[in-house]
Amino acid sequence: MTVVGAPIDRVDGKAKTTGAARFAAEYALPGLAHAALVYANIARGRITALDTTAARAVPGVLAVLTHQNSPTVKPAPKVSMLNLSTLVSGTQVNYLQTDEVHFDGQPIAVVVAETSASAKEAASLIRTEYAAMESTVDFAAAEPDAKVQPNNPLMRGEEKKGDAEKALSEADVTVDLRFTTPPHAHNALEPHSTTAVWEGDHLTVYDATQSIDWVRSHLAVRFAVPTGNVRVLAPFVGGGFGGKGSVWAGTLLAALAARATGRPVRLMLTREGVYRTVGGRTASTQRVALGADRDGKLRALIHASVARTGRVGGMPEQITSQSRHLYDAEHILVRQSLVELDLLPNTFMRAPGESIGTFAVEAAIDELAAELGMDPIALRMRNEPAVNPMDGKKFAHRMLREAYTLGAEKFGWHERTPEPGSMRDGRWLVGMGVASAYHPANRFAANVTVRLSADGTVLVRCGFQEMGMGGATAQAQIAADALGVPFEAVRVEYGDSELPMSPGAGGSMQTASIANSLLEACEKVKHSVQALAKRTGGEGYEDILRRANVPHIEAAVGSDTRFGRIAGQARFMTNFLLEQRRWVKAAAGVQFCEVRVDRDTGEIRVSRWLGVFDIGTVINHKMASSQLRGGIVMGLGMALSEETLIDPRTGRIMNPSLAEYHVPVHADIPPIDVSFLDDPDPTMPLGLLGAGELGITGVAAAVANAIHHATGNRVRELPITLDKVL
Repeated sequence: MTVVGAPIDRVDGKAKTTGAARFAAEYALPGLAHAALVYANIARGRITALDTTAARAVPGVLAVLTHQNSPTVKPAPKVSMLNLSTLVSGTQVNYLQTDEVHFDGQPIAVVVAETSASAKEAASLIRTEYAAMESTVDFAAAEPDAKVQPNNPLMRGEEKKGDAEKALSEADVTVDLRFTTPPHAHNALEPHSTTAVWEGDHLTVYDATQSIDWVRSHLAVRFAVPTGNVRVLAPFVGGGFGGKGSVWAGTLLAALAARATGRPVRLMLTREGVYRTVGGRTASTQRVALGADRDGKLRALIHASVARTGRVGGMPEQITSQSRHLYDAEHILVRQSLVELDLLPNTFMRAPGESIGTFAVEAAIDELAAELGMDPIALRMRNEPAVNPMDGKKFAHRMLREAYTLGAEKFGWHERTPEPGSMRDGRWLVGMGVASAYHPANRFAANVTVRLSADGTVLVRCGFQEMGMGGATAQAQIAADALGVPFEAVRVEYGDSELPMSPGAGGSMQTASIANSLLEACEKVKHSVQALAKRTGGEGYEDILRRANVPHIEAAVGSDTRFGRIAGQARFMTNFLLEQRRWVKAAAGVQFCEVRVDRDTGEIRVSRWLGVFDIGTVINHKMASSQLRGGIVMGLGMALSEETLIDPRTGRIMNPSLAEYHVPVHADIPPIDVSFLDDPDPTMPLGLLGAGELGITGVAAAVANAIHHATGNRVRELPITLDKVL
């Protein structure tokens, strides 16, 4: 390979940096109207009165849609593992179809006007009365009522090996700890936006989505039209992180407003609108209990979590995922429990589960190391398993030992003195912390076509999503090497539901999923060319196709027919389950953190960072480094500042803006060094593993462990603010 691995500039870089790239709210269609939402301000109940008189009188208002006059929309389909597109429903609420209110912030009206300003003004004039019903919105109060999560094909709610509680009680050294993490809100650079237009019974939507194909299927069901009548375009998406993986109210109501008015409609959520209508990460409480011999050998590992879903939707988080695989404990118990609240349903958020799960288990490992008087890295290596500790399956690829060895040398871990508070620089207390990063690796089915033309150019077509990670560049690199052509000869079409079907960009699976089909398609092309060469002769693609008088050769993998989709999904589920039985697949790594804490004020500054990652083959070193740095930055926000504040009396989000919900800024971020082992996983296409979500895992724990080393104070509640340190 000569192109795969190279730090090639992104093919969409110029369009984005010059402003030529158009996002979902930037399409100027003839007759375009604008929509604004009106939100409920109770957690549960019914609407008893809606006064829209003043709103309708605003100049330029075209329509005010409520449950009293809305066109009919079918309810969201029930979730089924036999139809994975059903996973895309953000909530089960059938908006504007009944007078019911299911959470504070639920859209209860849509105003459509000639201008955005008129729509927003009219929306502010609508007056509503409610009959409130009893609601449950306080996560802390509801925690005692949590029930063990039901099993599903992706994860069991409870798994155990041996008797962990008994082993814990008999262990020489133990820690038994409680950790808490708050809810988190999505803050992609581009707020959720949709531009929708109907032409008869054909719907076109320009949407900020990371799940083009599933959005198409969902809208077809909701508006009772054939799937082929819906086209979803998302050539550029300004960040997703899971929040754009589902269909939320804005997308659905933009299409509804366009149908009701007969005009193209743009609905661009405000930042507050994102908080009110788009789910985020669940809050959690976690118990991690560890028991070990005095030499550090783990005898018991218990990781139990409580998270929440909404009464009208939400997905369980796999909070204990990494704890089933990271440490070779003789007895293991992992359990996930849920409470159901009258809140906006939670949803996927970068490394759902593992991001907060690694915080608890990796901070607990650090505490056990302190109790044992062991170096935290030595304790981890003492318990590094040769096979999966829960069930004895083989690891498809695991190089954590190598990552720790390289990272410790590069970071200067040997300079760390073990006693908390022993390292100082003037008024700053200096601390060094470490934690493992972990994220499972899988792949979905994807359909791809590859066309090799007689002029030597290659066209790759697949309807995948580009949210900023450089997907088109990566697939062009893979195709260039697979066919033996220059990178510049490859063009990739993506971001359109009329292209061959791609899975959503989630679970760090998109690159591997498409690469698997792309490599197969490229092999088909090469075989076709070889067959031509046997008949007509020639050297090289251009010569062979010219002699055969063939303008191009095209190969396809997968089918977008109804039967083809069913067959593809069946193959995916079969392969997924077979691989689950045979292997444990994951990307992994190590996070090294240095912090400085002001000894008087408790001010925390992360001063240095190193991440060493095992993501298999690195397709593009520049883009992969950027992806992992982005995850680390997001993890620093989780560790030190981010928290969605929910009023425990009303269920209302109290800080729905970037003025009050604090994400990291440039001044908060230290130099971040990223290294790769770059060793292929033999069970994955090209040996690649996912990178997008791995970077956030382990970050919060590394920060917490470094703060303890600096100050002697343990903080087990995120975010770690200076008051908690003091």
